[in-house]
Amino acid sequence: MVATGCSGAGALFGDSDRQITVAMVSNSQMQDAVELSGQFTEETGIDVKFVTLSENEARAKITASVATGGGEFDVVMISNYEAPMWGEYGWLVDLTPYMNDSPGYDADDFVPTLKSALSYDGNMYAAPFYGESSFLMYNKKLLADKGVTLPADPTWPQVAEAAAKLDTDNVSGICLRGKPGWGEVMAPLNTVINAFGGRWYDEDWNAQFDSPEVRDAVQFYVDTVRKYGQPGAPSSGFQECSNLLAQGQTAMWYDATSAVSVLENEDESSIAGDVGYLPAPSMAKGGNGWLYTWALGIPTSSDKHDDAWKFIEWMTSKDYMNYVVEKKGPESVPPGSRLSTYEIPEVKEVSAPYSEQMLSAMNAADQSRPTLRPVPYEGIQFLAIPEFQDLGTRVSQQISAAIAGQITVDEALDQSQKYAEVVGESYQEESQ
Repeated sequence: MVATGCSGAGALFGDSDRQITVAMVSNSQMQDAVELSGQFTEETGIDVKFVTLSENEARAKITASVATGGGEFDVVMISNYEAPMWGEYGWLVDLTPYMNDSPGYDADDFVPTLKSALSYDGNMYAAPFYGESSFLMYNKKLLADKGVTLPADPTWPQVAEAAAKLDTDNVSGICLRGKPGWGEVMAPLNTVINAFGGRWYDEDWNAQFDSPEVRDAVQFYVDTVRKYGQPGAPSSGFQECSNLLAQGQTAMWYDATSAVSVLENEDESSIAGDVGYLPAPSMAKGGNGWLYTWALGIPTSSDKHDDAWKFIEWMTSKDYMNYVVEKKGPESVPPGSRLSTYEIPEVKEVSAPYSEQMLSAMNAADQSRPTLRPVPYEGIQFLAIPEFQDLGTRVSQQISAAIAGQITVDEALDQSQKYAEVVGESYQEESQ
């Protein structure tokens, strides 16, 4: 665990008896917030102690703390997977009254699908810091040099065919996550399963990892990344693939739309301004972009709700977006949370290549109908059930092992079927 007291512990502005502890994921936009948080301390007199962790570590640490009422965190970074469930359980503070009482905060400015995804019973239990769907990103120059073109709405076989033509000893044809974790390899893979017409469970909670649709999808994913994917694929996540595409070491990447903050930043990307964007590839099902947000909530176990809200208000406000433009540049603005962000002139200019594609994918994402055939769960790249953290992680370990060549896809799916059956049976018993 890495603790960063960038604006905390009185390091910059003197000692204070008002301090909050904020647990966050260590992605680039969050690191920017840590760096810029001196403004918050100066304006409010509230010191901030940051605890920044990798995605898998953050999920485990924050979940354990909030679920047990540990009380060590006053603000936690969570997603649209946790927020509605934790709101229902009473683990999070209802933020709607705070939002309504904060002049100019304007919760209606949030992308509508995100606002809904972070709500339980009509009230928001977390505020989005950034939002994302998923799309296919590619190096325009590499494709042009190889004479490779992609249709405006590609299928997965068309993407694999292009990856085969683009793959060389020095540049991989495509980058796809292979790192274990329900929010790592399972995020893109679940959308591939959806595209192929697969699902985790049928309407009666019968596990479906033994279905031909799921098998075809997983075999395709594993084969594609093994043949044309990046070196070290079994340990590659969002950050690794982001670095590879930004430095011209992979030709394509299917992942989160939030990657634009790196890819279009000239300080971080050698291909800024030369990136193409296409919708999430389709198959039997189209419209496969996921919906995800990193958001900020207040555990009910915190005894500093008001100060915690002041920090959330600062970090998710319209003013913060403009402050990032001023201090870090428009490429660094947290993407996809507020509609008004894309009316800021500097942001509107730099986001022209991708903003329409990103926002349309986010607005079209329907968590209530993620699959071709009916399912008893919600969620696109995850299942919105409490058991998914453990189940998704277990399945992801099997998939990652198949990508590593340690087991076959059939072996991975056989074991995943057993894991899924245990969870499915518990829901079948509840319905009897």
